[in-house]
Amino acid sequence: MTTRVGREKGVTVGRRAPTISHGLLPAATALTSLVGLCLLWHLAAGIWPNRAFPLPTEVWSVLVKEAASGDLAYHLAMTLSRVGAAYVVAMLAGSVIGVLLGMHRRVDSFFNPWLVLFLNLPALVVIVLAYIWFGLTEAAAISAVAINKIPNVVVTMREGARALDPRYAEMAKVYRLSLLDRIRHILMPQLQPYFAAASRSGIALIWKIVLVVELLGRSNGVGFQIYLHFQIFDVAAILAYSLAFVAIMLLIELLLVQPFERHATRWRRRPA
Repeated sequence: MTTRVGREKGVTVGRRAPTISHGLLPAATALTSLVGLCLLWHLAAGIWPNRAFPLPTEVWSVLVKEAASGDLAYHLAMTLSRVGAAYVVAMLAGSVIGVLLGMHRRVDSFFNPWLVLFLNLPALVVIVLAYIWFGLTEAAAISAVAINKIPNVVVTMREGARALDPRYAEMAKVYRLSLLDRIRHILMPQLQPYFAAASRSGIALIWKIVLVVELLGRSNGVGFQIYLHFQIFDVAAILAYSLAFVAIMLLIELLLVQPFERHATRWRRRPA
């Protein structure tokens, strides 16, 4: 009896539960890395004093000033609204087109040259043409960003549709599932990892293109502010707006995109 209890205790003791310090280690490492980068930046700017290479404290001062005036929040909100709208349009349109191409080989063969063309069409060309054809409007800006991202979503979702297990489709026919049930219980669970991958790469690409769209043809947003301060060579303000927006996109990546991707791929085996 004692031996068995001892073994049971040994098993219990052998499985060490994750501690709080173990969970905080990645965050502490990332924070230390960022502090080291700021120190390196401060030293380099001190050795080479120049208006084109401001100190981190100067950038922070501009950031605080813009935040206090409300300009920072306004322009960040305008850029994020464009990112969100373009993201929704690109993911919805790209997912539908990608699934259709993946499930119909002849349709895919016909439209594949179109897809290759749009994949290799420079984003700048799409943006300029959208502004020329439709004017300097909000719809033209969002459409230009979405058009640049849709082909990437189509490629990813097409591969997901090609990888669908036909046995589930046969089961749906046997049980006479409705179209809605097939999409909900058969199609979406299999496509979820591909949607997560397209979503993660999409958010990283879209916000970069949005800045170019704002720089070329909008009167607000982070891209417009970068262009405005570029005219007077205010590098501190350029870095302040850039870093503020990058920080927000990193928070979206860490708090929304990565958790969604982990949830979508939770069925995969993780290395021990």
